[in-house]
Amino acid sequence: MASLSTDVFYDILRRLDGPTLAAAACSCATFCLISREERLWENVCSSMWPSTNREDVKSLISSIGGFRKFYADCFPLIVNKEVTEYQWNGHLEYPEEWSEAEYYGDIVGLESISPLDFVSIVDIRYKDKTICSKVLWGIPNANGSNSWFHNCPFRIDLLNYAARDDDCEGEVTLSVSDGLPPITSMEKERKDGKLWKELQDSLCLSWIVVNQKVKQAANLASWSPLGGQRHWPTDKDFVIRFGSVLPAKDILPCQVVECILIMKFRVVHTEGDGVETILKLTELSMQLVDMEGAHVNGRNSLLILKEALSCRRSKNYSEVLESWHMYSKVQSELKEEKMRNESRLDRLCILIGIASFVTFWYYIL
Repeated sequence: MASLSTDVFYDILRRLDGPTLAAAACSCATFCLISREERLWENVCSSMWPSTNREDVKSLISSIGGFRKFYADCFPLIVNKEVTEYQWNGHLEYPEEWSEAEYYGDIVGLESISPLDFVSIVDIRYKDKTICSKVLWGIPNANGSNSWFHNCPFRIDLLNYAARDDDCEGEVTLSVSDGLPPITSMEKERKDGKLWKELQDSLCLSWIVVNQKVKQAANLASWSPLGGQRHWPTDKDFVIRFGSVLPAKDILPCQVVECILIMKFRVVHTEGDGVETILKLTELSMQLVDMEGAHVNGRNSLLILKEALSCRRSKNYSEVLESWHMYSKVQSELKEEKMRNESRLDRLCILIGIASFVTFWYYIL
């Protein structure tokens, strides 16, 4: 080792992926020193997130601490362990002492957050091949402190607002040449689900949000799909869902919210039409939803996104799944409890009605 030059070590390290490079940096002092070279981490980031190859994104990453810090912030995924704590806290009712301004998120700290501070860096992979890279500067339709954005449901539709000079211009499609299994008819696909299973197993999404002002970044996606719906809303549509569980402590009564990232594909051609199977990406969006399924408004969403950039993360994907499954479990229990309460209330109203009817006729007769 001592007889080898630094250039040889550098040539070895530049061929490694991120986790291996980080592990090599812990093996000896020489590797640790060389691994601090920003160019190495720039190569790692560009291979993992092709959207970081853009000059404007490179400048952004340099301004928030460099590629090494960017990788350390965005490679681990968000894990929220507060879901289990909320399970014992119980109820979603908004406290009576909350004012209307607090309910809608008009609280201290909002003045320091601007929608223009946020940048979305998004990459989609299919079987390790990048099919889409987009960058969105700011949050659309959020200009002005008193705009309707703050009190309306938060939603980012990336396909409508991403910059025109993105790496993937025009339509984003998948075909048999990309490794997509051919389908002869939608009826057959509905029975065997071969195409649906292939999409679930092979698609990966990375949605990185950067706050330029506080110089922080985080990946809000789950890499692999968390669920979805096939043949919805039409027979030729496939909706695939990614996301994460974000903290909303001191922002919303439910304490945690789900960041839902929707990717929708539509079959535009099949083998039965005389052409190859082609899927077209028709939607790529983000929205925040609370425990009851209500969409979080823009004002509260800005606060939640800011907090999410500094919350706990993990490289262990099983922890990410555990966090999401726990959230789904608590949400289901909450929904069941709500239905039981409504059922009890309905029975109580029926009994009161019957008692009132009997009492009325008792005095009449």
